[in-house]
Amino acid sequence: MAAKVTREVRKVSKKPIIIKLTPNVTNITEIAKAVEAEGADAVSLINTFLGMRIDVHKKKHVLFNKMGGLSGPAIKPVAVRMVYQVRRAISLPIIGLGGIMTGEDVVEFIMAGADAVSVGTAAFVNPAAPVMIKKELVAYMERYGFKTLQEVREAFLD
Repeated sequence: MAAKVTREVRKVSKKPIIIKLTPNVTNITEIAKAVEAEGADAVSLINTFLGMRIDVHKKKHVLFNKMGGLSGPAIKPVAVRMVYQVRRAISLPIIGLGGIMTGEDVVEFIMAGADAVSVGTAAFVNPAAPVMIKKELVAYMERYGFKTLQEVREAFLD
């Protein structure tokens, strides 16, 4: 389905197409390869996981729609793993997201293979978080003598 959507959008748009991939699949690399083959310009991964909560005192769903998206730090290890796997499967740029709360989280995504990152939950918790995260990233790079993110990526001993 993702390949079909990419193909159809590519037919009618000359603008860059960034496909956001869901983690709720068996093999994310196959989907990434498929959207690359159909003309995507980049991929963004990952989206939220489907989750559910039950209020044990009211004996009812916590969320009105019963289920909703799980995001934030809890999903970061899975997001990093998926970025790592997709980087080895495709050559498109990758925007990594999922639980980025610190500059070192950014470094982890870059080392896994992301070309850029997106900050969501941290900015909801603290609107100044993106500025703080950037400062922490710069401090990390200065501490270890990195001048570019490419140097950070290449430092990962895979």
